[in-house]
Amino acid sequence: MKARTLGELKRTYPMEKLRRSVKDEARENLLEKLRRKEPLFPGIHGYEDTVIPALVQAILAKQNFILLGTRGQAKSRILRSLTGLLDEEIPALATELRDNPLNPISPEGKRLLEEAEDEAPIVWVRREERYVEKLATPDTTVADLLGDMDPIKAARRGTGLADLESIHFGLLPRANRGIFAVNELADLAPKVQVALFNILEEGDVQIRGYPIRLPLDVWLVFTANPQDYTARGRIVTPLKDRIGSEIRTHYPRSLEEGARISAQEAFLPEGVEVPEWIRLAVEAVAFAAREDRRVDQTAGVSQRLAISLLELVAASAERRALLLGGRPVARPLDLYLGLPAITGKLELEYEGELQGAEKVAKDLIQRAFGMVLPRYRLRTEPIVAYFEAGNLLTLPEDPKAALEAMGEVPGLLEAARELAGTGPERLVSAGEFVLEGLVGRRKLSRGETSYQAAERTRGYGN
Repeated sequence: MKARTLGELKRTYPMEKLRRSVKDEARENLLEKLRRKEPLFPGIHGYEDTVIPALVQAILAKQNFILLGTRGQAKSRILRSLTGLLDEEIPALATELRDNPLNPISPEGKRLLEEAEDEAPIVWVRREERYVEKLATPDTTVADLLGDMDPIKAARRGTGLADLESIHFGLLPRANRGIFAVNELADLAPKVQVALFNILEEGDVQIRGYPIRLPLDVWLVFTANPQDYTARGRIVTPLKDRIGSEIRTHYPRSLEEGARISAQEAFLPEGVEVPEWIRLAVEAVAFAAREDRRVDQTAGVSQRLAISLLELVAASAERRALLLGGRPVARPLDLYLGLPAITGKLELEYEGELQGAEKVAKDLIQRAFGMVLPRYRLRTEPIVAYFEAGNLLTLPEDPKAALEAMGEVPGLLEAARELAGTGPERLVSAGEFVLEGLVGRRKLSRGETSYQAAERTRGYGN
């Protein structure tokens, strides 16, 4: 049974745990996870040999740290997963700042101990409640983070404005004995950044000209985008100097890593099949965008592009199965129908703006299929020869009609069977992937015909 008073707590709870700082607590729990070889940050993929080792070192060194990287690199997710390094629950005095029962810092907590002593009530704080996150914006104030003087409190208590009793506490004090995360640190005004490192390093701060002493126990972690250093703001030198580790994040370094992340994060309707070649092509779209000169590379291409595209691809397959029958199996056509997931996530350079986001997105899809096709080492010479002879192929959206049309191209269904096995919907997906891959390899050309009714047709030729 959990202790309800300080006296019960002293008899049943290890006092050495109450003497630990939050960084000591995270360090000890991390060491235990390492000894047991437990997963440190479940759901974080692609960082096993880069970000996570640097993160582990920073935690073992009891440092505040910043994750530096462009958009969509799981920075916020990593910070939120730090709660897994905290105890499941900790005891606290029933005060606004969740005071340590042995060493309260708030006037309320000190008064409670003086008046109630061992009968002081104890509450139990879950690890999730010990994480406070703030998205930095230019209009964020010192009062938002630290607090402000409350004249009404001062009047009621008869205390001066320089007394802690007169403060309405902000986010950072309320994170006492926990983790305080600031996303996009560079967006904070310099005076707010100064207040942050002052309260952390010296334990004091000036609020409206009054010096306030507040020795918080807080683990401070940040994220920032390198682009923001020049585009919107910068991290002031004194604060940057006091951040223990600067850890660089990055995008997935292989298509398989990216596909694993997207499959974990995306909503995929039950029963919809997204074959491997389609999943890899979805990731390759993001990879191609990160190399395209028409895309602003300083802004980055978020992993959310691939996640959103995968969701639309699955939704398109589901829609087709409902309208035309058959099993819902994703095919290359669905990537082109998922353009809205791409165009809204690309920051274009001048050349890209001239061409238009949709043209750039279609080019990226074609390049993506060209990147993935060589992985399967299929025999495509007869297919290319058929089109070099002047033949054309119009591929309907209806799977049965599409499969029949593919039968006219020598070697196409054979390559599809080698890739997909049996099943008409999988064969159509694989056959269409082969064609799109050849287009991406510039061995075929591709044109779109007009859409009619509920059927979309496309033409392939040399």
